[in-house]
Amino acid sequence: MKYVIKGRNLEITDSMREAVEKKLGKLDRFFNPNTAVYVTMSVQKDTQKVEVTIPVKGRTIRAEQASSDMYVSIDLVEEVIERQLKKYKGQLTQKSQSGENFSRAYMELPVPEEEEQSEIRIAKVKKFAYKPMDPDEACLQMELLGHNFYVFTNSETERTNVVYKRNDGSYGLIEPEDR
Repeated sequence: MKYVIKGRNLEITDSMREAVEKKLGKLDRFFNPNTAVYVTMSVQKDTQKVEVTIPVKGRTIRAEQASSDMYVSIDLVEEVIERQLKKYKGQLTQKSQSGENFSRAYMELPVPEEEEQSEIRIAKVKKFAYKPMDPDEACLQMELLGHNFYVFTNSETERTNVVYKRNDGSYGLIEPEDR
């Protein structure tokens, strides 16, 4: 795997880089050698956070973990990624999707029965009427409902957008790309 390691409010030391490559190196058996792994390490007050993003065909495998120790965060994020990979492998096998980012040895392993059975189940469907609004109004509506995201039609672009509450308390906006 190819590692792209960045620091936010933090200088990446050689020991941090080695810890990331050693711990996430355990995932080498799952991927082809040219698969990119993006790692962002950050510090905010007493929280040390590691974010890992691995783009694979048709999906992005992503995890973030935070603790008071950067090396503990690295350990935790590796465990989350490995769980996601096992779940994703079951989905790849079920849907006969392309696993081109994954190593042949990994794809040939049998899928554990509990992973094979894990299909997505929609427990509830909500329907509601809505009016076009701007992103600020959508944030206000989201707060009033007590949700952490809100889907709306943007009155300026007339396209479906999503606003969401970020971990740092700010808001994010997701807009579709033009194709």
